[in-house]
Amino acid sequence: MLRGMYALVDASHSPPRVTVPREYNAAVDFVDRHVAEGRGGKVAFLDDHGSITYRELTERVARAGHALRALGAGLEQRVALCLRDTIDFPAVFWGALKVGAVPVPLNTLLTTADYTFLLRDSRAVVVVVSDELLAKIEPAARASPFVKHVVPASRLGALLDAAPRELEAASTCADDVAFWLYSSGSTGTPKGALHLHSHLVQTAALYARGVLGIREDDVVYSAAKLFFAYGLGNAMTFPMHVGATAVLVAERPTPAVVMRTMRERQPTIFGGVPTLFASILADPAHDRASGSARLRVSTSAGEALPAHVGTRWRERFGSDILDGIGSTELLHIFLSNRHGDVRYGTSGKPVPGYDVKLVDDSGEPTPDGEDGALWVRGPSACVAYWAQRDKSLATFHGPWTRTGDRYVRDEGGYYTYAGRSDDMLKVGGIWVSPFEVESALAAHDAVLEAAVVGHADEEGLVKPRAFVVLEDKARAGDALAAELKAFIKERLAPYKYPRWIVFTDELPKTATGKIQRYKLRVG
Repeated sequence: MLRGMYALVDASHSPPRVTVPREYNAAVDFVDRHVAEGRGGKVAFLDDHGSITYRELTERVARAGHALRALGAGLEQRVALCLRDTIDFPAVFWGALKVGAVPVPLNTLLTTADYTFLLRDSRAVVVVVSDELLAKIEPAARASPFVKHVVPASRLGALLDAAPRELEAASTCADDVAFWLYSSGSTGTPKGALHLHSHLVQTAALYARGVLGIREDDVVYSAAKLFFAYGLGNAMTFPMHVGATAVLVAERPTPAVVMRTMRERQPTIFGGVPTLFASILADPAHDRASGSARLRVSTSAGEALPAHVGTRWRERFGSDILDGIGSTELLHIFLSNRHGDVRYGTSGKPVPGYDVKLVDDSGEPTPDGEDGALWVRGPSACVAYWAQRDKSLATFHGPWTRTGDRYVRDEGGYYTYAGRSDDMLKVGGIWVSPFEVESALAAHDAVLEAAVVGHADEEGLVKPRAFVVLEDKARAGDALAAELKAFIKERLAPYKYPRWIVFTDELPKTATGKIQRYKLRVG
């Protein structure tokens, strides 16, 4: 069964080349292979409740596949995962892949309205959900005509125990759609990015092994959760590619939780985002001695890492942060700093196996020193957005993907972030649509109109800032500002709320009435 189903990595080739056979199921490569190669007794995951070896994981994945198929999740049908970071996530994710179903990880920070859209859009037939999130998911599932079963994590164990512990992989091919990841849209409507079975090994081989240098003896901890493309690689596919151990933590990654996990688990690799690194450094008690003495490297993505944050981390924790940029559409990092070549304030150079280019508004290449729109091509680019052809055509151009970011390349070939081509914001590594926040603000009876832009905090990290025109200007003040922030938190995912509320008499507009956000960014 296993023969001919592994991807082969040719590290001698420049750039490295990953050959994936046509008959290929990623679950065989990432899960079953380790038992076949003698790593069955190695710990694969540590979570809040215990640990699981690669052999135990192989059996649990097989049981999950049987259980999902019995619930009606067959070939190419979607299985939604609204799970916090526990051992259940990899079991269900790989179990779905192994039977040819398509797992769809969902952001665990969303609202019932968000989940209603996602379940209807994905047409998921089974939803596996952490018990703590069940109250948000159940009404959304009832609103979807496609959902057949909602499985709380507390019921999952019994289903798996009743299922066989061996499972032959479905006859999938490298170009079959394997899983979806949702990416936010410019109007707040998420887009389902379709990824193939071959994409996981491409990112694991080209970035995790080729740039990060992950090894079998590593212990990996990612503050970014598994439902993110960034966290999915950090905490699951990268360690599983080489047979390393990953640490999973269900709690929100506050500085206290992260430092406690560092101290208790002693990871060698840590994956974070700039906001988190800055928050950890804000407490002078947080350093290598109070964290992991084994930490050899950290990674950062999601938003540009300020140079001073990287420098302070290296001084305090004795190891570098490899800052880079990736995207849901490309699955993981394609532009990165690397060991022995860290230039804080830049995103480094292209990951071998990926090509990037900067172009001006007419599509012509931009010279070094001038900013341009960043385009990328590589073997892990998603094939399209689900049921959103116009947005697919605007983003994917043959082998090239338009990222929406603007960059400057210097004479040495290092790329520095220069902003967005659209109005989207990255807040704590998560996309936020200004339009969505503006619409929520406009629903308040005191608000006439609103505009939301990015604004840098004291650490140089971008957060939403709202400019609000009131129906009654006399109501402006701190009390109303606090009320509006609370109003947004009740209606949207909490990370989307504006950190600053600025009351203004009017918003700058063009002659046709379009808000000129660029004037607010400098205001």
